Amino acid sequence: MGFSIALIVFSLLMMLLVLMHKGKGGGLSDMFGGGMQSSVGGSSVAERNLDRITVVVGLLWFACIVVLGILMKVNN
Repeated sequence: MGFSIALIVFSLLMMLLVLMHKGKGGGLSDMFGGGMQSSVGGSSVAERNLDRITVVVGLLWFACIVVLGILMKVNN
């Protein structure tokens, strides 16, 4: 039960974090005006930290899926 709740929380966090990322162009972000901005000087510290947080949450999300899969296999 705890891993199911954790999976829901990590899924919501992943959606929020992915939506917070700046569009790189060439995708759907161009359609909504994201392509009009130009990046001057590369990634900022905030963007790099957002990338790191997204990777960590993604790994935790994946770990929850693996643990839930193992638990389901053991219980059947």
